[in-house]
Amino acid sequence: MSRSSLRSRVVPSTRRIVIGSTVVLASLGALTTTSAAASEPGPGSGLSVASPSTEQRACTLDGFVIDHLPEGIGVPSDFEYEWEDVSFHSRVWETGPDPEGAYRVDLTVKTLRGEKLTDLEALKTFLIEYEEKDPDSWELTPVKVGGYDGLFTGDEVFYFVSPGVAAEVTIDHDRFTDEDVLDTAAGFRPETTT
Repeated sequence: MSRSSLRSRVVPSTRRIVIGSTVVLASLGALTTTSAAASEPGPGSGLSVASPSTEQRACTLDGFVIDHLPEGIGVPSDFEYEWEDVSFHSRVWETGPDPEGAYRVDLTVKTLRGEKLTDLEALKTFLIEYEEKDPDSWELTPVKVGGYDGLFTGDEVFYFVSPGVAAEVTIDHDRFTDEDVLDTAAGFRPETTT
């Protein structure tokens, strides 16, 4: 996926999040301060990458375990928001700043919860609207993510967990591989209670 098409996919969703949630605005301010203070220059990349923290390596998000992450991701930040009666919890890892002061999203994991998420097809329909995709040109490949049915397209995989619960993982496809996004998704699963 080209950088410009990635930007066009991300910007409308980001705009909805920022407009719809003051929590996100407050978090973005904290992210800038935290990311700038915690980062170290990366050799020759023009981006800063912080050393992976314990939080990055073994953690949970909204009742989901995150037990696999690719090497070289940046600093994490958490966000909560809602769109069309579906609530999102996301953790976003970013590197930066580059020489112009910009940050790059390396990886995002998110849970989606809402009554309209009844199966994989309903999840896909919801994401077509949310991400402003053309359903005729969005090339999706069926995959199994752990024991869950999902759909994969290069930098993104989403999967249906149970009625009302789904998950999605996106990655910077310029820096990471298909295997990285699929391995991360396989490690992003509901906590088991014993």
